[in-house]
Amino acid sequence: MQKLTGLIAAPHTPFDINGDVNLPVIDQIAALLIKQNVKGVYICGTTGEGLNCSVNERKAVAERWVKAAQGKLSITVHTGALSIVDTLELTKHADTLDVFATSVIAPCFFKPSSVDCLVKYCATVAAAAPSKAFYYYHSGMSNVMFDMEQFLIKADKVIDNLAGIKFNHVDLYEFQRCKRVANGKFDIPFGVDESLPGGLAVGAIGAVGSTYNYAASLYLDIIDAFNKGEQQTVTRLMNKVIGLIRPLVQYGGVAAGKAAMQLHGIDVGDPRMPIRALSPQEKEDVIVKMKAAGFMEHTAS
Repeated sequence: MQKLTGLIAAPHTPFDINGDVNLPVIDQIAALLIKQNVKGVYICGTTGEGLNCSVNERKAVAERWVKAAQGKLSITVHTGALSIVDTLELTKHADTLDVFATSVIAPCFFKPSSVDCLVKYCATVAAAAPSKAFYYYHSGMSNVMFDMEQFLIKADKVIDNLAGIKFNHVDLYEFQRCKRVANGKFDIPFGVDESLPGGLAVGAIGAVGSTYNYAASLYLDIIDAFNKGEQQTVTRLMNKVIGLIRPLVQYGGVAAGKAAMQLHGIDVGDPRMPIRALSPQEKEDVIVKMKAAGFMEHTAS
């Protein structure tokens, strides 16, 4: 089965001044990512505020991404929702599109009560898009924190199109155990941008993240230095990553990340409630701090 390699951006869903989805801006984001040598996108996830969008909006976003990518980006569609009815509708829709995979995070209100319950849920969803690969989205934001090695072992028996796990967690021991299930059968793209060198060191071949929207060239230089064994260069470039992550921690990753897109002249608007929108002064502070981090000096070759 195909595996995700290189950088996979988790793009923002753009909203206009009225808070409506601004589909034409997706074309601008796609063009930027292609220019930055990003290999794919993971749409309507956390950064994409999928859970804050309606089913119809998410369908429209997915369709626009297929058009905007022009076959140059691998597309994974996050279809998770609080209602299994919505999740299945979105997953069936994704199965009709020219995308690589579907993916779901566990429901975060009424939660699966065990690994077996989570496997059954994912099997139901994955079966709704049988022509696509399926990734479970493992993130602490769901507060569903079962052992992912056990999930893969059990899911392998019942989900024919299971590709792997989008691993958004800092537990590198768990990551390594997942990588070894079924003799390395599964794809485990690493999802913690600020810890990318750690992921690379334990076998990550693909990485999904929000900062790859605007700083992909920096991370590609880090990957290149890592592969050449140039640890001092990796450490020096990670200083810039730390600098760009600080305002995300300060103001919130989605809100500050949306402001950061202005560095490339792309206006993706404010996040939707209940995420707090930044004031003009706060957005300017994000821009100033992002520029100071120095990652804009890196450009796609």
